[in-house]
Amino acid sequence: MKIIQMPDALSNKIAAGEVVERPASVVKELVENSIDANSTSIKVEVLEAGLQQIKIIDNGEGMSEDDCERAFFRHATSKIKNENDLFHVKTLGFRGEALASIAAVSRLKLKTSTGEQAGTILNLEGGKVISKTKGDARQGTEIVVDDLFFNTPARLKYMKTIHTELGHITDVINRMALSHPEIRFEVIHNEKQLFHSSGRGDLLQIIAQVYGMSVAKKMIPVEYKTLDFSIKGYIAKPEVTRASRNYISTIINGRFIRSIGLNKAILNGYHTLLPIGRSPLIVVSIEMDPILVDVNVHPAKLEVRFSKEKELYEAVESTIKQEFRKQSLIPDVLQAKKRKEQSTQHSFSFYEPKQSSDSTIDFQENRPPLPYDTKKQTEKASLISTQEAAAETMHDYHLESESFSEMTDIPVQNKEQPKEIQQERIPVMYPIGQHHGTYILAQNENGLFIIDQHAAQERIKYEFFRDKIGDVPNELQELLLPLTFDFSKQEALMIEQYQEELKKVGLFFEHFGQQSYVIRAHPQWFPKGFEEEVIREIVDQVIADEKVNLYKIREEAAILMSCKRSIKANHYLNNEDMFRLLEDLRQSTDPFTCPHGRPIIIHFSEYEMEKMFKRVM
Repeated sequence: MKIIQMPDALSNKIAAGEVVERPASVVKELVENSIDANSTSIKVEVLEAGLQQIKIIDNGEGMSEDDCERAFFRHATSKIKNENDLFHVKTLGFRGEALASIAAVSRLKLKTSTGEQAGTILNLEGGKVISKTKGDARQGTEIVVDDLFFNTPARLKYMKTIHTELGHITDVINRMALSHPEIRFEVIHNEKQLFHSSGRGDLLQIIAQVYGMSVAKKMIPVEYKTLDFSIKGYIAKPEVTRASRNYISTIINGRFIRSIGLNKAILNGYHTLLPIGRSPLIVVSIEMDPILVDVNVHPAKLEVRFSKEKELYEAVESTIKQEFRKQSLIPDVLQAKKRKEQSTQHSFSFYEPKQSSDSTIDFQENRPPLPYDTKKQTEKASLISTQEAAAETMHDYHLESESFSEMTDIPVQNKEQPKEIQQERIPVMYPIGQHHGTYILAQNENGLFIIDQHAAQERIKYEFFRDKIGDVPNELQELLLPLTFDFSKQEALMIEQYQEELKKVGLFFEHFGQQSYVIRAHPQWFPKGFEEEVIREIVDQVIADEKVNLYKIREEAAILMSCKRSIKANHYLNNEDMFRLLEDLRQSTDPFTCPHGRPIIIHFSEYEMEKMFKRVM
């Protein structure tokens, strides 16, 4: 007989390999149990990053004497009674694997009580109950996990440094706190407090504690509801970016999850606002009917499936885009600090930011406008004089290689919002000169602005070409000389497989021996001089997505044309050209970044200028 049934001790250790990867996995599973028990306060104490000891203390419902021992049986759960319950999961845990798996690879002690009678103390080693005694009646549960992996030493070989393992634990608690701001969390390592939250339900306060006050000040609240989804959270301004997507926190019905589709929808919401290779910082919580989400598709329950994923992704993307449409996204150069009332060469009055009595965070900065209007006529005359002088100087250096008027003579068609609303997002700026023929210097009553002229015109042209290309039908242009392409075997197979999709966008690949193809015509909207690049882009998209997204292809073509045809560095402009460029920029839908996500404008406020020159201390 070759086939045998494994003993429970062995099968539990195998299950532990999936559920208990490291100390942070133990913390995650036990804290989720505490949340499911309706705890309002959860304390996590660890020694040596959890390898020596992990202690979780909560004030939840607790367990009765009968239930506490049964909880360590394999697949014992209070949440799933039948198959129907599996599709209506409202709790973080439900499989009944965590406690059995953790106990199988540790020495574990449980103290628990419902608060109605004496509690129970249970000691286990390697998954077996060693002793069971009476305990106090404090409502809640305390679990102590000692000597993790003591009986599976091979697992210890894969543990990282203390700092690495501790980092994973704090990351778990950070996610839990962001997912449940209504719960008070505390983390203590080697008797030193690392993190605590108030449990008052203030998500922005949790963001400040996790990511810092400077980040929290640049978060924008979002909220949107449909019949199926309720979306709520905070998105960072595009100037706050990270190299990793780990700072995208997506929460579904209180559960932190990872979703490639949701990440893509979020990045689409930031479209052209982020530099290449950078990711946003965002915390978004989505509530939906549990029947629309399947959480039983990943051992650690980190990945889920959605029944209406297309509708969800569109709602998330639209929510982010619409919120950014309302915002002015010009980054300030310096971080504003607390303003103190000072007597300086000019009489300014700066007020302290509000401090709420209950220690919640108030990010409003209450500073009156600078006394610009009182000197308006004098400064206006000075400004005009400065502009005329700048125009006279710049004219001498103006390059004649390409007419600036030809490059900027593009009618800006703003279809999304009225002109007056657009102008509120970016102020009128008066040019006073150029730096190295690359950056326009401009001013108004709000301070000094520096504008990247190439990035500004890229944005203007991109929006023009995007609309223009989008309106052009797929009429074909015959080529005098056909374009020849050589593909790999895999690429050739994909082209053959998706011939019909390619024909729908106007590409007819003719086989030309082995893995070569020719194109004798292409759509008229292809940018002149970049036809081969666009065709290659379409082929790459077919291979990656197994379909052709015409909108995306036209977007890329618009970006390509806007970049190639915009003014470059060391191109000197006269004052009239600079002012016209700034006015065209103000009419843009998104005047803050170029299509590649680089900032167009940076701002020095009057206060920051005074601060740098020590006129305000």
